[in-house]
Amino acid sequence: MASGAAKYRLSCSLPGHELDVRGLVSCLYPPGAFVSVSRDRTTRLWAPDSPNRGFTEMHCMSGHSNFVSCVCILPSSDIYPQGLIATGGNDHNICVFSLDSPAPLYILKGHKNTVCSLSSGKFGTLLSGSWDTTAKVWLNDKCMMTLQGHTAAVWAVKILPEQGLMLTGSADKTIKLWKAGRCERNFMGHEDCVRGLAILSETEFLSCANDASIRRWQITGECLEVYYGHTNYIYSISVFPNCKDFVTTAEDRSLRIWKHGECAQTIRLPAQSIWCCCVLDNGDIVVGASDGIIRVFTESEDRTASAEEIKAFEKELSQATIDSKTGDLGDINAEQLPGREHLNEPGTRDGQTRLIRDGEKVEAYQWSVSEGRWMKIGDVVGSSGANQQTSGKVLYEGKEFDYVFSIDVNEGGPSYKLPYNTSDDPWLTAYNFLQKNDLNPMFLDQVAKFIIDNTKGQVLGLGNTNFSDPFTGGGRYVPGSSSGPSNALPAADPFTGAGRYVPGSTSMGTPVAGVDPFTGNSAYRSATSKIVNIYFPKKEAVTFDQANPTQILDIVFPALDILRLSIKHPSVNENFCNEKEGALFISHLLNLLNPKGKPANQLLALRTFCNCFVGQAGQKLMMLQRESLMSQAIELKSGSNKNIHIALATLTLNYSVCFHKDHNIEGKAQCLSVISTVLEVVQDLEATFRLLVALGTLISDDSNAVQLAKSLGVDAQIRKYASVSEPAKVSECCRLILNLL
Repeated sequence: MASGAAKYRLSCSLPGHELDVRGLVSCLYPPGAFVSVSRDRTTRLWAPDSPNRGFTEMHCMSGHSNFVSCVCILPSSDIYPQGLIATGGNDHNICVFSLDSPAPLYILKGHKNTVCSLSSGKFGTLLSGSWDTTAKVWLNDKCMMTLQGHTAAVWAVKILPEQGLMLTGSADKTIKLWKAGRCERNFMGHEDCVRGLAILSETEFLSCANDASIRRWQITGECLEVYYGHTNYIYSISVFPNCKDFVTTAEDRSLRIWKHGECAQTIRLPAQSIWCCCVLDNGDIVVGASDGIIRVFTESEDRTASAEEIKAFEKELSQATIDSKTGDLGDINAEQLPGREHLNEPGTRDGQTRLIRDGEKVEAYQWSVSEGRWMKIGDVVGSSGANQQTSGKVLYEGKEFDYVFSIDVNEGGPSYKLPYNTSDDPWLTAYNFLQKNDLNPMFLDQVAKFIIDNTKGQVLGLGNTNFSDPFTGGGRYVPGSSSGPSNALPAADPFTGAGRYVPGSTSMGTPVAGVDPFTGNSAYRSATSKIVNIYFPKKEAVTFDQANPTQILDIVFPALDILRLSIKHPSVNENFCNEKEGALFISHLLNLLNPKGKPANQLLALRTFCNCFVGQAGQKLMMLQRESLMSQAIELKSGSNKNIHIALATLTLNYSVCFHKDHNIEGKAQCLSVISTVLEVVQDLEATFRLLVALGTLISDDSNAVQLAKSLGVDAQIRKYASVSEPAKVSECCRLILNLL
């Protein structure tokens, strides 16, 4: 960047939180304000205290029983014109606050582990991600749907501007695009946990990860660009108001500002973990870190801190200690480093780091283009007499050790140091480590084994970073390095139990017309035997045995044709759909819905499901099996068979009638998802009409369902049917629904 260009400088530092600041978000009210959340279990609203610079803590909110990890703002509504604040925590809950009360309006429960990411969308929808590997969609105080598909913690979530599209980033290294509750696409490329997402436009977004890279994506799946600059985990990413440039924070003690695709400025902070950031409407950057301090940086001269404040900040920065094992500085040979005279030579780029030897100390400096000088960013610990080339020892608390491991036992918490000499007893060392840090003694064997596994055949000294953390199952990530020894202990997090990633109406129609020819159970058996003999004359007659009703499904097509008719008879419905036989019955039919199966069998299976709703036992069974049944049935949408589309629409319609009666909002959400998905591909107007009737049934007299339908973009999908002339029922139904929406 040109030396004459404006640079970000400190505007103010805001103490207040007692522990790590884990999340930040700008808010609409008051103008220019932002919200912070912390491991101290509080949420704080900060408002500008003057036209130029500075903020005042306006509001402190509490509601979580453990640390708070993420925050987002819910948009204004008629009831809450100033919007709402949603926070997620380690207590597995989401708290929703108004701006004028210290206690939550309501608490959302449903996740089984830490809620670590939140995002809001239009019409009050809320998307949450959790360590339990799921993301959930909420509307007001209800869970609408659960997004399942990731195999590890969901660290990042975003709702895209286009209605119905959502993104989730996970510790399984993937990003998923969801449409109406279904995974539409996977984005592969990151080599480690995805930690942050940011929206650039309706078609592009950014991601950052533990692999120290940032990627720019098209929602079509293409990775447009990869940006490098950080040297450790990247925790957060935020976009400037121009929706082109962005800012990132990381475990390398830095905030980096990216303009025109390049790192334009690096700002070091006197804290190891720079957890979060947000960009205010005026372009100022707010940063939260592991030292509990919130810092604001600005390009505006009017909002720049006083000379005394900047001097105090630089002094604090210069007195910080830098752990050489974080991967920031590379291998250090203190004896070969130049002296202070090396600082007389100017740097070649902003943020360039230079190490010098000052007596027995090693100091780190960073070149500032705007200042035209080297700024001290800290003393390098473990480098004086503690490098691989000299004594082979690591200096810790004034003593030399062969190893000093960094152990993380709590997400977002501080690292515990485990010093060890090869002459020590690993069991005694493990015991002392647990005692000193007040950790559960039940982990004695695990920690001791960790020490043993990670000191076998290792070269002693500072360079030893290839170890496996006994609590996380992996070592601290250093980009470009190996992940640990092959015999590393693949341990689960002992505190979470999972792997850790550090840093009354009738059924609405039957698809096929026909009169049930059976008047009783015996008649049914007789007819079944005769028709099966006609279709399969060489086979032994198959009769319906009341003790084993699923036997008939072995003769697939003719049996299904009879079954979809006879299932409407009360006795047959009860025999197939009772509590004892129902699950097996459904399982047989679901096997026929395989997208690679025969369309005729798929069609008859769907029609059988539709006719099950006629009987009380069948309706109960269909409701119990709803989630798996509809999830599998929707896979048939991509085919071109219009009869299958009609049957699929009819199945959805039957469910919508049931949900209208009992107001099952999660069931309605799944039906709305199916309707939105099928409407994109269906061509037949009869199928379309049934989907429209289902939609109208779901949203009738239910404001939550109306909001959810809007958030999925269903209103935009159905507008094209308002002009259909024939059959007239399609356009008439469409207009009625649009009035409801």
